Amino acid sequence: MNQMLAPLKKYAVFEGRAARPEYWWFFLFLVIVYCVAAALDSLIFGHPLVFISLAVLALFLPHLGVAVRRLHDSNRSGWWMLLSLVPFGGLVVLVFMLLPGTPGENRFGPDPKTLPEPAPAVA
Repeated sequence: MNQMLAPLKKYAVFEGRAARPEYWWFFLFLVIVYCVAAALDSLIFGHPLVFISLAVLALFLPHLGVAVRRLHDSNRSGWWMLLSLVPFGGLVVLVFMLLPGTPGENRFGPDPKTLPEPAPAVA
């Protein structure tokens, strides 16, 4: 659950690296939120895209941030995300997201797999 919500804590952070689990757990979180928003739109309004639009607006920056950090993990610039805007470019970006990160430190920072896990907050 911590990795699923970690990108929300780094709302608009485009620096550093993100390991594959951080990206894919957040992607699963996005799918769940979008499905719930679509269901609420269907149940409450019939078909308008009120809740789904709000969800997309609220989660766009965290998703973009974790995607850029994921590209950084494989030693690629975040500008590669623009490839998603051309036909079939999204498939190339998907492959980049699936590839393992570079081991050890790269130009974007230390390996996220070797960083110590933050201690859970005690209330």
